[in-house]
Amino acid sequence: MVRLPSGAGYWTVLDEDLAVVPVADAFLRHLRFGRDGAESTTKSYAGAIALFLRWCSRTGRDWQAGAAQLGLFMTWLAHAGPQVSGIGAGPGVVVLAGPGAAPARGERRINAVLAGVRGMIVHAVTEGTAPGQLMRLLFEIADDADLPAVARGEDGSTGWRVRARHRLHEPERPAARAADADIVVLLGACCSARDRLLVLLLARAGLRRGEALGLRRSDVHLLADSRELGCQVARAHLHVVRRPDNPNGAMAKSRRQRVVPLDFLTVQAFDSYEFERMTVPAAAGSDFVFVNLFRAPLGAPMRLDAVNDLVTAAARRAGIEEMHPHQMRHAFASNVLDAGGTIEEAQDLLGHASITSTQVYAHPDPARLRAAIDAVPSPLAGGRS
Repeated sequence: MVRLPSGAGYWTVLDEDLAVVPVADAFLRHLRFGRDGAESTTKSYAGAIALFLRWCSRTGRDWQAGAAQLGLFMTWLAHAGPQVSGIGAGPGVVVLAGPGAAPARGERRINAVLAGVRGMIVHAVTEGTAPGQLMRLLFEIADDADLPAVARGEDGSTGWRVRARHRLHEPERPAARAADADIVVLLGACCSARDRLLVLLLARAGLRRGEALGLRRSDVHLLADSRELGCQVARAHLHVVRRPDNPNGAMAKSRRQRVVPLDFLTVQAFDSYEFERMTVPAAAGSDFVFVNLFRAPLGAPMRLDAVNDLVTAAARRAGIEEMHPHQMRHAFASNVLDAGGTIEEAQDLLGHASITSTQVYAHPDPARLRAAIDAVPSPLAGGRS
């Protein structure tokens, strides 16, 4: 982690001698400050690039030679577990993947690693520190036959596009969502009004944990008419605003601001939390919505890992085997669509730049699938004609 005097930071990559790798550092610094990427994004990309450079080093290649052998790198990723690909793995360790052996990494993870490696190589070519011929090794020209109809030309003719040469097919797996009954039980297991409000914002407003902990009190408008506040949006709502300088590291993922309407249940939860918050004098001076009320430093913005901790603890008290904060965002998206909302409306509420990201979330609660089947009339119900 590189922390600048301004407080902003980004993740970088070190070699085995603990020296900064220039080609990786230049890309990650550009990703963070030149493209306004999130600090967490640089962490993910740095981990991917570190894996690639480690593979290059242990196979006797420099990184440019490694770029020409990404197919071999993909095989290594699929079958090299931590004992082989980890930092502590000694020289001479080989990959022995027997028949039926479970892969060390899935398709989605391998594709994510490749995306980080491609980004570094493209940036190096753009900056002139690597030859342009590397681009031909990364990308190819392909037709658009495999794209959805809405993404192809209106005249029906074949179009052409550039696509990555190295990419695994990812089986379509619906993202895990929290069951509605589990969310109700989880709310009952929360120990404070603050925690109940946080769960409701995840489950009833679809916020990411970073968006919830990055909320300022000025972002929340609970009046029926907010025009006196300079806001033209009617009724209760909140504004999700990206602020890279939040001291707790919480930040909205999307650069585009969005408005999320709030239902009466969530508005009531805000009221209850406000009374609870007033009992902690140290919280009065903070503009952050979610602050520490029960542990030091009192009044400081809550940390991101605190969300995971409180959800895990509440789930344990409720007897729920497993629950993660993001599963409640999935539940919100599914419930919007189940209630008759369009995929475009769900996209706007979730803050997705691409509608394909929203489609991953669109899976109904299992109980509703059963109810849908039960609602189909039996052909025997009317008797014989």
